[in-house]
Amino acid sequence: MTLLDLSVLAAGVPQPERNAPPALADKVDTVLGIAAWAGTAAGVAGVLVTGAMMAISVKRGESSEHMSRLAMVLGGCVLVATAGPLVTFVFA
Repeated sequence: MTLLDLSVLAAGVPQPERNAPPALADKVDTVLGIAAWAGTAAGVAGVLVTGAMMAISVKRGESSEHMSRLAMVLGGCVLVATAGPLVTFVFA
C-alpha cells in the first residue's frame, strides 16, 4: 500500500464530535476531581507509612526491603500525578 492509498482509506473514517450533556460533564468532572484528590492523599499516606516502617526497622536493627516498597509508592504517585495530563495530551 502506498501513502496515497492510506490517505484515501483514512478519509472515510468518521470523526464524531464531543457533545456530552453539560450536566453529565459537570458530574464526571466532579468525580474525576475527587478521584484525583483521593489518589494524591493515598500517595502521601503511602509515603508516610513507608517512612515510618523504615524508621522502625532501623531502630530495631532489622534490615528489610523497604526501598522497593518506597519505589512502588513513588511510582504510583507519579502515575496519579501524570494521568490527567497524559489523557489530555492523547485525546485533545
